[in-house]
Amino acid sequence: MTTTTQTPTPTSVPALPEEVVTRTPVQDVALPGGAGTLALITLDNGHDHTRPNTFGPQGIAALTETVARVRARADAGEVQAVGITGKPFVFAVGADLSGIPYVVERGQATQIASAGHAAFASIIDLPVPTFAFVNGAAMGGGVEIALACDHRSISAGAAAFALPETFLGLVPGWGGCYLLPNLVGPAAALQVIVENPLSQNRMLKPKEVLGLGIADVLLEPADFLEDSLRWAAGVLTGTVPVQRADVDRDETAWDAACDAARKVVLAKTAGRAPGALRAVELVRAARTATREEAFASEDEALGDLIMSDELRAGLYAFDLVQKRAKRPAGAPDKALARPVTKVGVVGAGLMASQLALLFARRLGVPVVMTDLDEERVANGVGWVHSEVDALLAKRRVSPDKASFLKRLVTGSTSKDGFADANFVIEAVFEEMGVKQQVFAEVEAVVTPECVLATNTSSLSITEMASGLEHPERVVGFHFFNPVAVMPLLEIIPGAATDDAALATAFATGRTLGKTTIRVKDTASFVVNRLLGRFMGEFSRIVDEGTPVATADRAVAGLAPMPPFVLLGLVGPAIALHNSETLHRAFGDRFHVSPSLRRLVAAGKRGYYAMVDGRPVPDPEVLAMAEQPEQPVELTVEQARERILGVLAEEVGMMLSEGVVAAPMDLDLAMITGAGFQFWNGGLCPLLDREGVSERVLGRRLLPHGVASVPA
Repeated sequence: MTTTTQTPTPTSVPALPEEVVTRTPVQDVALPGGAGTLALITLDNGHDHTRPNTFGPQGIAALTETVARVRARADAGEVQAVGITGKPFVFAVGADLSGIPYVVERGQATQIASAGHAAFASIIDLPVPTFAFVNGAAMGGGVEIALACDHRSISAGAAAFALPETFLGLVPGWGGCYLLPNLVGPAAALQVIVENPLSQNRMLKPKEVLGLGIADVLLEPADFLEDSLRWAAGVLTGTVPVQRADVDRDETAWDAACDAARKVVLAKTAGRAPGALRAVELVRAARTATREEAFASEDEALGDLIMSDELRAGLYAFDLVQKRAKRPAGAPDKALARPVTKVGVVGAGLMASQLALLFARRLGVPVVMTDLDEERVANGVGWVHSEVDALLAKRRVSPDKASFLKRLVTGSTSKDGFADANFVIEAVFEEMGVKQQVFAEVEAVVTPECVLATNTSSLSITEMASGLEHPERVVGFHFFNPVAVMPLLEIIPGAATDDAALATAFATGRTLGKTTIRVKDTASFVVNRLLGRFMGEFSRIVDEGTPVATADRAVAGLAPMPPFVLLGLVGPAIALHNSETLHRAFGDRFHVSPSLRRLVAAGKRGYYAMVDGRPVPDPEVLAMAEQPEQPVELTVEQARERILGVLAEEVGMMLSEGVVAAPMDLDLAMITGAGFQFWNGGLCPLLDREGVSERVLGRRLLPHGVASVPA
């Protein structure tokens, strides 16, 4: 194959202050087998993969001009096909959302939509076959530019593929709500457009992209572009067939798929996420709409949603996760951090085993696990090894890496192996006396500089360290379960914790790939305290006589799942312990449910039992429920007002106590530690949006325009 290169100069478009422009250089590629010349457009913003390709006004203008030039050459017979690919590891991840805060009028929003539609329509209208070679991460507008092409290959190494717009409060607005259902049918399209984003923004793996019929071929990453070009040549010459399933365009079946997706949206959001509902209706209309009609409808939807508080809250949340998380408030100077070359883990249960695996994978240092007897130690180390074997089977680690990780993690009933450790973390029973004893035993073995970390979810760091010779090296290091999945790590200094230990904790958390937040040493810290107030008030309302279904509808869209489903995942005993801890610390505003106490005493695992693969209320648990003499049954609206009201009260108290540095840290914690929704901005923007913070606290938690449309 031979290539020649042209680099177009984009037309003059007013730049956003923060736009990193994605350029679109073109190479002519002589395809094998006499298939002709393919004009290959490469999306490239000039940065490495850590700054993915996005499309702002100048990027869209550059793409539009490039496609116009390629069209002129296609009309002249100079090229027989057009291909689009990305820079190494990245195809494109959609619109440059950093420009949204500068959009203050609806007309500006619709212009953004129509400009993208015009650019992508020009690809659809090219007079020669078009190919998207999806070499890496593709999201949002990146997926839509691929859908605008006739054919698609995808690399097996592509890190992510998704239409995440409804997760933020938008819709796929550059053709996705029209092109995708007409390619793969409404059910598969709505899985990608609605269901995955509302399921903690689930990404598709390349095999799934192929299986859904979005991609035509899956190719290995090593020679992806060369193989894609050979595949394209075969498609052009007819030697490689492209087979696609027919889309069922029956009105009844199409509407049924849309109705099912609408039910999912209502169940997860109670209708409070306008982007998701709008997306369902755009897909419904895509069955009969012309392209022009569909694109115009997407323009109108984007115009409305860009000017919505839900989107601005979603972008605020996105900014927290992408930017604030990288600069944790109150973290000491990084230069004070000590190196960690060996880790000790006290305990060999499930949490401890998860920690051992995480430290080994991320730090690449020896990890020694200890427990009371050989059987427990063997079970813990065995769990780690089995997880490494599972990673190997999924080809997520190489055989050499798997052997290396297994050698790193060892176990013993003695703590003598901690003597040369720089960092020891305990994950034993959540009882102060037990943890104090553990730390006393560890301190007798380790050096004075070794950091002693506790994974406590609620207990005082200061009290835990109080009997030690060196309390300055003790720090709270609270993970969330499952450890490999949940991003948040609450870091809690005790009264004596010094900056070196704290800096080491932050540096270690960063190396572990976690979102670190500094938290004051108060009962249950941030997430468990707010969840405790939330779950406590929910339980109080149910104990007083409001049906669970009514209370569930009141909080739909706030947490990632209904409270009693969450109870089953956390475990009733842990939930009860947290409730009692908070009740002891803060009094009656934290409700301890008698029903929960009975459930724990009976050894029940949760409120629901699985019947035919579906959760249904356990009749035995229902029989344990509180039976008030004078039941008080609230409406959905009344229950919501009460639950949000107590959350606003607790947020106000936590901020006044200095539990975290700012409201943004509360939101970052609830998003990354409890899965609270992006389109709510976590919690504070929602409380502001619904007027709860002003009603309860007499003020907004965030200024106008920070997580809402500017006043």
